[in-house]
Formats: sequence, structure tokens, C-alpha cells
Amino acid sequence: MTNQWRSHLLPSAVEAIGQTPLVELSRFMAGTGLPGRLLAKLEYLNPGFSKKDRVGRQMIEDAEAQGLLRPGQTVVELTSGNTGTGLAIVCAVKGYRFVAVMSRGNSVERARMMAALGAEVVLVDQLPESRPGEVSGGDLAQVELEAQRLVRERSAFRADQFRLAGNFRAHYLHTGPEILDQAGCGIGGFCDFAGTGGSFAGCAAAFKERDPATRCYVVEPAGAAVLAGQAVTRPNHPIQGGGYAIAELGFLNPDQIDGYLQVTGEQATATTRELARTEGIFAGFSSGANVAAAVQLLAGELRGKTVVVLLNDSGLKYLSTDLWKA
Repeated sequence: MTNQWRSHLLPSAVEAIGQTPLVELSRFMAGTGLPGRLLAKLEYLNPGFSKKDRVGRQMIEDAEAQGLLRPGQTVVELTSGNTGTGLAIVCAVKGYRFVAVMSRGNSVERARMMAALGAEVVLVDQLPESRPGEVSGGDLAQVELEAQRLVRERSAFRADQFRLAGNFRAHYLHTGPEILDQAGCGIGGFCDFAGTGGSFAGCAAAFKERDPATRCYVVEPAGAAVLAGQAVTRPNHPIQGGGYAIAELGFLNPDQIDGYLQVTGEQATATTRELARTEGIFAGFSSGANVAAAVQLLAGELRGKTVVVLLNDSGLKYLSTDLWKA
């Protein structure tokens, strides 16, 4: 999946996935007064505006290579919107029908974008106790049931981002090595907000293969940090795309986890807005969560080191939410 899209003509948007820039957040860091460096991988510059384009491409190409996906077969997957967008792009180019199954609690921009890319979008009602914009693990479980039903009904291929190795492989083979090539220095630490756990696991594996001393941290919402062994006190939070309070994520290897960090919705929101003001970076909630967690590291055990994060998706996907409320 390596490409040089900046200087070559490409046959489709699929080949434009990856090779996103790595940027030093020096202006943001100056505002913190902390020593050290913070590097951000601008994953929102993928064609579908998120890191999940990589996952969509890898899962489909792996399935084709393994003979698991037949020509013309329907593809189904549950999504908070980003994996669905990546899959919609890949399926449009490759000629597969794609059905995205998503909770109504996710932002409307995501559903509209997937539909514009040719996907059939099936929206699933939230649980009675849930709030729009705050998708819980229980809401996700309802989406999973609907996805399973559609797979059976349509004899579809399930592009299961929580289970298929393509999720991990996209970041182990590409995102992590790209960062190592671009950084030009040793990486002291990496932290990543956990959705499926694929980007954390893939990047952490790549980083630790290069330097076992690189410290890698899982980021969760405060009040829903089950991976850190904490009780769930706030299953609903505004950080869309993860933090579902799922106690076991198959991609996570305990040997690669050096610690856990928690970020509140308010911290993620404030940090995302600060990135826009200081760095001209228009990202989403989970990007702010990653940067806020990195600041915790740079203020503590990784003081003076270099920390890298992924900026997962674009702020354009949240214009209807409180993230950019005036």
C-alpha cells in the first residue's frame, strides 16, 4: 500500500490512501510551557478524512487475496462513520455494494458522506437512556445485532473491523513505519484513543520492533476506562469513534501496553479547539483526546521526550455537534 501520490498520477482514490504528513505541534506545545516534542500524524488528510481509510482498504484487499470476497458480493460493516467511509470509497472503486450500519447517536455528517459515496446507510436507534452524540457500548451492541442480521439476509461479506487482521495490519505495515521514517528522531512515547484497538496495536508493534524502549499508552474516556480496570461511571461521552467500555479488544497485546491514560470529554473538546486555533489543524474529538493525553505524558513520565499521536479524523465530520458550537 506504499504510494508516492504527491508526485505521481494515480488510477483511483484508493491509491491516495496513506503517506499522510507528520507535523510537529510546536505552537501548541509553546502554549503548554512544557519541554519535549509532540508529533502528529495527520490522518484526516486521507481521502475519506480519517485513519480508517487504511483499514477499509486493507480489509478488502486481504479478503480479495484470500478468496473470501467474491466479485459483486455485498460488503456489510458496523461503523461510527469513519470505517464506513473508508469502505464506501474502496467498494465504490472496486465495484462492491456496501451497507454501513451505524447508531443514530453518531453525527449526521458521517451518514450523509457515506450515502454520497454510494453506501446504503442503515441507522439503528439508540437505547432509551442514551443521548444523541454519545454512543455507548450498549448502543454499539444494538448496531452489531443489525449488522449480523444483514450479513445473513444478504449473504454478505462482513468487513469486521473488531476482528479482521486487516485492521491491525493496516497500521503495522503502513502507519507505524511511515511515522518512523518521517520522524527523523527517536520516539519516546505513543498514545492512542481506543476504538477497536487496531491503530494502537499496529503502531505499537511497529514502534517496539524498532526500539523496545518506546512507551505506548492506551487512551480511554474518563468514566469509561474499562481497559484500565476501572468501573464504568459514564458510559455516554462525546468522544465519538471509541471508548465503548468494551472490556476485551482482541488486537490489544498486554506486552505492548505500558500504561493507560484517561481524558474527559471536556478536555478532548478544549484541546481539539486549541489545535485549530494554534496549529490550523481542524480535527475531531478523538484527535483532541490523543493530544490531551500526550500532554499528560509530557508533563509527567515522558517530560522532555518526543511523543507521537494520530489525528484520527476531520472536524468537518462534527459540524452538527457541540465541538464547534459558537
